[in-house]
Amino acid sequence: MTLQVWAGIAVIVVAVLLLVWAAFGDPDRKRRRATSNLRRGLELIEREAPPLETRDRREGLRGAARALTPAGALRRLDLQLARAGRPPSWPLSRVLVFKLILGAVGGLLGLLVFLDGPSVLRLLLAAGFTLLLYFLPDLLIYNTGLKRREQIQQELADTLDQMVIAVEAGLGFEAAMGHAARNGSGPLAEELIRTLQDIQVGQPRKAAYEALSARNEVQDLRRFISAIIQADVYGVAIGDVLRTQASEMRIKRRQRAEEKAMQVPVKIVIPLILCILPVLFIVVIGPGVMDIVKLFGQI
Repeated sequence: MTLQVWAGIAVIVVAVLLLVWAAFGDPDRKRRRATSNLRRGLELIEREAPPLETRDRREGLRGAARALTPAGALRRLDLQLARAGRPPSWPLSRVLVFKLILGAVGGLLGLLVFLDGPSVLRLLLAAGFTLLLYFLPDLLIYNTGLKRREQIQQELADTLDQMVIAVEAGLGFEAAMGHAARNGSGPLAEELIRTLQDIQVGQPRKAAYEALSARNEVQDLRRFISAIIQADVYGVAIGDVLRTQASEMRIKRRQRAEEKAMQVPVKIVIPLILCILPVLFIVVIGPGVMDIVKLFGQI
């Protein structure tokens, strides 16, 4: 084998080892064990990571990945992680390490391909492959956030119905929110618990509600939060607001379901044309074409 092949194999092996270390390595085991012991017995655990400015810079590969990433990209990635629910297995530092490793692997492999036969096309392919691998974690996090947003939008109507029942039974708005959050499961329940925690530690209600709206790009949730803030400012009965919002959310959920159902025939056209019709033509017209070819071949 040539030197370039050996170099490519070495790059892949080193990259796999670094990815395994980044995914399963645990340099802060003692610190996390102490934190887990301190939080043992608590029902509601704060999952939001601390701000970027107050985080400690870890030594080694994680510190290098953070240092090489621009501040604007760090803020955008941190916001995407917040909208994705901050998966426990994907902290910001680990994502930065993955981006750095994947970008380096893509660059080295692209360089090897380019050196094998230098050309403008290979240079563009190498650059595109490097960028694709570097931004692959961003795409995965964005996709996770998109699915989480759809799940929140789907759960909002049922959660508001529970809050309406709780308020009509005599509970306050925050108590009704806590009741719906404890009885629910999913990203919306987690966000409501986070909002109640913010209020309990002393954050103003309006700021906590606005933070809930800012963490989630769900238009229905933002409209609901705006209605709650206005009701709190002008003294409108919260039960009437909740009842109106719950009815509106159910109507919008039904409209979205009808819209998706109407999109199905249009989406079926492409696989029908590309996959089903050619096979159908072959089955129906194929024997006749073969007979015609055989007939003209005997002339």
